Amino acid sequence: MIECDRVLENAVVRLAPICEDDFVPLKEIAYDPEIWRWTVNRIETDEGLRAYIADAVAARKKGTHFTYTICDVRTGRIAGVSALGNHSAKDRRIEIGWTWLAPDFWGGPTNRAAKSLLLTLGFETLDQERIEFKTDVLNVRARAALRNLGATEEGVLRSHTLMHDSRRRNTVYYSILRPEWTEIKAGLLG
Repeated sequence: MIECDRVLENAVVRLAPICEDDFVPLKEIAYDPEIWRWTVNRIETDEGLRAYIADAVAARKKGTHFTYTICDVRTGRIAGVSALGNHSAKDRRIEIGWTWLAPDFWGGPTNRAAKSLLLTLGFETLDQERIEFKTDVLNVRARAALRNLGATEEGVLRSHTLMHDSRRRNTVYYSILRPEWTEIKAGLLG
């Protein structure tokens, strides 16, 4: 089991473990249907958001999934969430994902800054050898963002996931390996 209960912060974002107090600020952004276009699940109601937060808090307590709220340090606004999960202790591998942001944070520095903090946590604190990412093959924006992080596209798993709209998603995998991290980190900071 890994521990990921610290607050992470850089000049752009602060990541804090999600908690029940995040309901109101997340409610302000969570119901925009564009957020959920490429995701497996969809949050559409207060009940659904409360269940999402409760599940995330329970998974953190079990040590299986670590969801963080992403706060824009400049404005103090909650921008969305991102998480660590699918950890394999034996393989020293973890996944970063389950990210959703309010549309007004798309295309800016928020996602990159959040991923930079999670990558640093994964490689430098949790001592992982491999950090994975996956997204819908149709999600062009997410794929470009992962390439811009320095992640390597590895391949597509066909008909991999059933989506909330009953479509079968082809999932594309990306990764960053420990030997690549020093150069990628310098690019993220530069």
